[in-house]
Amino acid sequence: MTLNAELIAPCGMNCGVCLAYLRDKRTCPGCRGDDTNKPASCVRCIIKNCERVKASQSGFCYECQKLPCKRLKDLDKRYRTNYGMSMLENLEYIREHGLSAFVEKENERWRCRKCGGVVCVHRHFCFTCGEKPD
Repeated sequence: MTLNAELIAPCGMNCGVCLAYLRDKRTCPGCRGDDTNKPASCVRCIIKNCERVKASQSGFCYECQKLPCKRLKDLDKRYRTNYGMSMLENLEYIREHGLSAFVEKENERWRCRKCGGVVCVHRHFCFTCGEKPD
């Protein structure tokens, strides 16, 4: 398993551990990829399409003066509650330590301890062997 910087969305989501990216049919290329196979909600995403993010040097929400906007706060709350991931914490880590360090941390966090595959943030199991993390 190797996640890369292109899989980190402007909001701080690691698209490499998303169900839409990991599934076999109609695989999504991630927020920064081509819109062809993306779910409609992702194509229309307010954060991905935000002019402030597009105009920023980094391409991430952490540069925005409105951080956190309502959309990002709502997304963060949903992911904290349902999946144990915080977009705001991810963005803060990227801002403080850089994208490469974040990707390295994410590679460790989401690696299956049994086979080295990817653990899906939405389903909480490894897509390679089916193992559920502790």
